[in-house]
Amino acid sequence: MSLEGLSQQAVAVLREEEDWLGRVQASLRSSHRPSSDDGRRSLRLSLEALRDEAAAATPADLPALLQQMTSVRALLERPGAPPRPDADSPYFAHLRVREDSGTTDCFLGRAGYVDAPADVRIVDWRSAALARVFYRYREGDAFEEQLPGRLAQGTVEARRVLVVRDGRLEAVLGDSFAISRTGDGRWREGPEPYRTLGGGAGTAARPATGPADVTALLDRAQYDAMETGSDRALLVVGSAGSGKTTVALHRLAKLRHDDPRHFPCERIRVLVPEEGLCRLWRRLLEPAGAGPVQTGTLAAWSRQAVRSLFRLRDPRICDDTPPLVAQVKRHPLVFERLRARLAPPAKVPQSFPGLRRWLAEIFSDRSFLGALADDCAGELPRTAVEETVRHTMAQLGTPTSQQIEGWDEARTRALDGRPLDEGTPQGVAGTVDAEDLPLLLLARVERGRPPSQNLVHLVLDEAEDLSLAELHALGRLLGGQRCATVAGDEMQQTQPGWAGWDAMLGALGARGARTCRLQVSYRCPRPVAELARRILGPLAPDAAAQAARDGAPTGFFAFPDEPGAQVFLASALRDLSEREPAASVAVVARDAAAARELFPALAEMPDARLVQGGDFTFDPGVDVTDVDAVKGLEFDYVVVPDATAAAYPDTDEARRRLHVAATRATHQLWLLASGSWSPLVADAAREAGG
Repeated sequence: MSLEGLSQQAVAVLREEEDWLGRVQASLRSSHRPSSDDGRRSLRLSLEALRDEAAAATPADLPALLQQMTSVRALLERPGAPPRPDADSPYFAHLRVREDSGTTDCFLGRAGYVDAPADVRIVDWRSAALARVFYRYREGDAFEEQLPGRLAQGTVEARRVLVVRDGRLEAVLGDSFAISRTGDGRWREGPEPYRTLGGGAGTAARPATGPADVTALLDRAQYDAMETGSDRALLVVGSAGSGKTTVALHRLAKLRHDDPRHFPCERIRVLVPEEGLCRLWRRLLEPAGAGPVQTGTLAAWSRQAVRSLFRLRDPRICDDTPPLVAQVKRHPLVFERLRARLAPPAKVPQSFPGLRRWLAEIFSDRSFLGALADDCAGELPRTAVEETVRHTMAQLGTPTSQQIEGWDEARTRALDGRPLDEGTPQGVAGTVDAEDLPLLLLARVERGRPPSQNLVHLVLDEAEDLSLAELHALGRLLGGQRCATVAGDEMQQTQPGWAGWDAMLGALGARGARTCRLQVSYRCPRPVAELARRILGPLAPDAAAQAARDGAPTGFFAFPDEPGAQVFLASALRDLSEREPAASVAVVARDAAAARELFPALAEMPDARLVQGGDFTFDPGVDVTDVDAVKGLEFDYVVVPDATAAAYPDTDEARRRLHVAATRATHQLWLLASGSWSPLVADAAREAGG
């Protein structure tokens, strides 16, 4: 181990941690991996030995022995074979506390382990009382926590995040220092947290590739929120990158760990708006210890729920619902007024065709829609009335292929194999909108039977994009349970229908939810966070989120035309890929069509990918994608290729969408404009000389 150039403190810390790692690995490898019966017999013998030792112990040794006994008893009470740390990566943190009775060292991992003769203690971060000390206090702090059977008071002498990979110590992070191993095996020392060292390479959240286990990096507010009991719902609100998903994930893992019988995987559901975030959740669940929990998108859940409730095949969904129509159907007033129409003694059909026609009659009623537009204080323009009526009437039509079905099968499709009506005004005939599905579910669960699935826990991430109708139907899945985790940020809303957190929790049936507001943004460096706040302008919250670190300045690049911008972008990205081959880069266009148009200019790059529909691999390289696809995700570098007045005008919707795009960056943000800058960033570009 080359310690040249390190301070005396760093050398002492490394030698201590290397010694501890060797001691722990020797203990783990010297004891055979037990079967379930052997493991329980071994645990019982350990507990008996600890009891005998405690009976003759001095007052100074007793607290440590009681803590070990608690850990062993917890392992005995768990069903199945006791878990066991992996010797190649046994823990991710080290805590040393001093009390009047003496000093105790323990390590935090994903499984507990006690070897009293070797003075080795690994505690499970989800259940050990000492874990609370690690998350709630910093090195040098005095602490007071209730441990099993006693009130513990003392001082935190050491608190370190450790990176142990393939049996080797790779990094030690203290509260005021960082020591990390370089590629050639040497050690370097620096004041910055390890997770922010270097350029952009490797800083994005790619499971199993990040330098430090995110579980060890939970701050006090995140940890306290995660500990919310199973008897109530939790609302986690915070700016981009503040750890909302992290809290939701670790709360789920803790609930599963504490009571696996009550929280089986098959009765838990994680739902998110977009497929990209859904894929990320699936990658995170197993490493966090949450197990193979059901995870999906809201759209897929709505379709499945409609199929199940109405016992029918997949309904035909309109692929091109006019934005104004979608806005009408997701509006909170529509939810309230439909519920009023569903109240007894109203007679409402229960079959899918009957409910579909009942809903169509409402959305083709000009007086209903006109009153809605009048009462929503300018949120819906009067033009929405006629557009909704026209679209609804077209959907009630019969597709041409069905009209001539049975006459000549060869004539029911066009020459190119597509449906006869595709691309024509008749193309929406026989369809329902995606926004109709939650309303159909609302009608069915209000007056008919509730969804058959009974969940014990529900996680809703990026919940700001959920409508009240979706939340109402989802709440019925929980039945009498109200154990849910709702995570979101109203500033990242990209879908219409925002009603406020109180109304949303009410629709879900979780008005008594505990609310946690995360104030620190760990994802975005200060330059990105400051620009994101300027983009929001009048929509920005009163209190600015605290950026956890400084970073590279935002790049502004203006060009007279698109070809010039594309040539520059291709050259710059190629140079970046050669310089930082492990970096993840997202080129985030305003929508999917713009991403498709841009991709040919970058397609020659070997690591460039066009990502549509959230089909992310989370590998290093360049993903050309769009704003809707990247919600909830993060990348080392983010490029907004169309930061123009045409793409992002001075509207609330544009402010939120550009804010979402910008805040995906963990290292640096670039903005490009061919033509005039968007008014949302024009001043910042001018100040930067762009």
